[in-house]
Amino acid sequence: MDLLGLLLLVFPAYVANSVPVVFGGGPRIDGGRKFIDGRRLFGDGKTIQGFLSGVAFGIAAGAVTVLLFSGLYLPDASFATKMWLVGAMAFGAMAGDLLGSFLKRRLGIKDGESSFVIDQMPFILVGLFLAWLVYPPLFEALGWDGLALILVLTILLHYLFNVIAHRLRLKKVPW
Repeated sequence: MDLLGLLLLVFPAYVANSVPVVFGGGPRIDGGRKFIDGRRLFGDGKTIQGFLSGVAFGIAAGAVTVLLFSGLYLPDASFATKMWLVGAMAFGAMAGDLLGSFLKRRLGIKDGESSFVIDQMPFILVGLFLAWLVYPPLFEALGWDGLALILVLTILLHYLFNVIAHRLRLKKVPW
């Protein structure tokens, strides 16, 4: 799969992961509940509105991508399969973001504090895992080099867009 195909594949996850910065807020997903270690499950930064808006915008962006660029990635997959992949990537990104928050709380990392790997990898890895469950030939199409490229691009783009969001005063911290 070429670079454009890789970017089109992960685009719904990138959109889903970015949207809560703008459209988040409201009730916290964990409702203030704590885990058995006495720490919050996810923290104040994870809201129902943010989760749902991330999934919705990720699916919408992915649907437009499939309609406009359907032949550019996974040409053997049906339209319906591509739409399931879009949903898996968007939902998986938000679930992965929650997993990252959960792990950070367990490690004693406070809400808003940086953690290089935990801030950047769970959203894309869970999205790709759910996409693979929907379409098992996905990793054959990606190859190890495609997967590695996605992970490197995710690190670079995640950093870049967080710095931009911070400068636009959408985020308190640049990570």
